[in-house]
Amino acid sequence: MKKELTRQQYLDLYYFMRLNRAVEDMMVKLFRQNKIVGGLYSSLGQEAISVGTAYALEKKDWLAPMIRNIGALLVKGVRPRDVFMQHMAKYDSPTKGKDGTSHFGDLDNLHIVSPISMLGDLIPVMTGVAMAGRYLGQKIVAMTWIGDGGSSTGVFHEGLNFAAVQKAPFVLILENNLWAYSTPVRKQVPLENLADRAKAYGIDSYIVDGNDVVAVYTTAKEAVARARAGEGPILIEAKSFRRMGHAQHDPAEYVPKEMRAYWEARDPIALYEKFLASEKLLDAKGKKEIEEKINTLLEKEREFAENSPMPPPELAETGVYCTGDDCHKISAKWERPVAEVTPPRSSVEAVWTVPGFGSGKGSGGGHAPIHFGDTQPAETKPAEAGKPAVKAPAKAAPKKTVKAAAASASRKARR
Repeated sequence: MKKELTRQQYLDLYYFMRLNRAVEDMMVKLFRQNKIVGGLYSSLGQEAISVGTAYALEKKDWLAPMIRNIGALLVKGVRPRDVFMQHMAKYDSPTKGKDGTSHFGDLDNLHIVSPISMLGDLIPVMTGVAMAGRYLGQKIVAMTWIGDGGSSTGVFHEGLNFAAVQKAPFVLILENNLWAYSTPVRKQVPLENLADRAKAYGIDSYIVDGNDVVAVYTTAKEAVARARAGEGPILIEAKSFRRMGHAQHDPAEYVPKEMRAYWEARDPIALYEKFLASEKLLDAKGKKEIEEKINTLLEKEREFAENSPMPPPELAETGVYCTGDDCHKISAKWERPVAEVTPPRSSVEAVWTVPGFGSGKGSGGGHAPIHFGDTQPAETKPAEAGKPAVKAPAKAAPKKTVKAAAASASRKARR
């Protein structure tokens, strides 16, 4: 790690990583007390990725997390109580108890788009957000995350291609966790570096140690600045390892013990604490103060969440169906004249039909489908040596004589 930030920035990164882990640790306790509704998904060992990347964004920028990017939500300004209540399906939660885990957003204030369970779908969505900001004259950057397994979905490639074509101010964080549920990366992708996938779309990419929060932040900061300057989308592959299974129900016994031990020794928070101590940025007293601050905050947030009521049954359908009056409304605030960002009308008249294409069947090939490429048209005879190709004459239909017609009619009558 290099000393490149201000003292406050270093301590902010530490605080948010510790807060990220503490929030998840408390939710594990709530889960074991049967107070969490549904599943619980951990990011243990990957806190540096969520925190370091989100910390590189400005307040006006937009992000769309996956369900494990709680650290990014905390950096953006989401309160721990909202995370607790959301997982507990409480009425005071962002979705009023209608959804679980981190499936919530804040479009009006924090510029957060809700996670989408279909992995990869956030890539075209956030490309659209980035393009909308550009059309509105806002210098924003949109960011989302994807895992190593999700990078094999079709929409990952479609979305990345779309972002590249549009040169959208978009940054994609690819968390290479080494395992997609129980499948190792080597059985998913024939590549050593997943960042190489960006090359196919003409997109620049970075590879960073996902357990080094300073490296993650400085890399993301550079990528965000480039995207904001109009250089198009950037992909960052953060290599790390999630030390918990897919969810609390998954003990991840498929992971070799030696691999788990290797990554436990490279815990991002422990590594960062050593760096801060070596640079005299954090001593035992300062560490204890941060711990006490987080413990006091989370105790109040947990108590608030637990005392929040469950949703009343009478409101089960409220906010589920959009009737027109109770839907959220996002009104665009144009910062440039509408005419300036409206594409001009084409001066070329639209042509909807191709003369002779697919018409005139039975005409001896005179109106056969148009010839494309190097394949020889069916109605043209091969050219002989030294002679041009000759178009074959259409064959005339055989004429029916009166006698033949009478014989045919007699046969039909006998049937």
